[in-house]
Amino acid sequence: MADAIHADQVLARDKPEQAGLISLARHGEPALSRKIRFNSAAYGEWWARYEVGGLKPGQTPPESLVATAREAGVVIASTRRRSIETAQALCGARAFATDPLFIEAPLPPPPWPAWIRMKPSHLGFFARFWWWFFDNHAGQESRAEAELRADQAADLLIDLSVNGQDVLVVAHGFFNWMIARSLTRKGLRKLVDEGHGYWSVKRFARP
Repeated sequence: MADAIHADQVLARDKPEQAGLISLARHGEPALSRKIRFNSAAYGEWWARYEVGGLKPGQTPPESLVATAREAGVVIASTRRRSIETAQALCGARAFATDPLFIEAPLPPPPWPAWIRMKPSHLGFFARFWWWFFDNHAGQESRAEAELRADQAADLLIDLSVNGQDVLVVAHGFFNWMIARSLTRKGLRKLVDEGHGYWSVKRFARP
């Protein structure tokens, strides 16, 4: 498995009439349980465990996504364990690249009093809201920094697909959305949008 992939690694070739497709897939379901309620501080600890954890056992990837991986000229996973295990499930023995450029945007807990308790999904929503609209990054990557990283990721994917090969990224729900947003702004057309669920896909092509 390669450690990373960069645009300058792409072989120079004559540009074909049609660039390849770019697919952004979210990882499978993580093993960490969401059937709990806790306050904001405890959510920060839970998210830290989520970030280093792997997939829940017994999952079978959608055949359509397996086919996408099989047909892709390049498959890239983020360096998070849940993304790597998802890529392994999709690719089998085939090698794929990993790159920290595609890790999830940070999710610092909102600055709330300890008596407010919610499920992880609800706290995650408000954590993202505070990060996006109020720049609550707690010394981690800010929204502006993450947007710049998403633009860099989009540029890399466009460069990798320009010679006609399909590209598959196996990464994370919100940062995939940020990359998708950047791809759209750069003129690509969305062909498929399966939402933000586990194993879901967004696919793009040149007009």
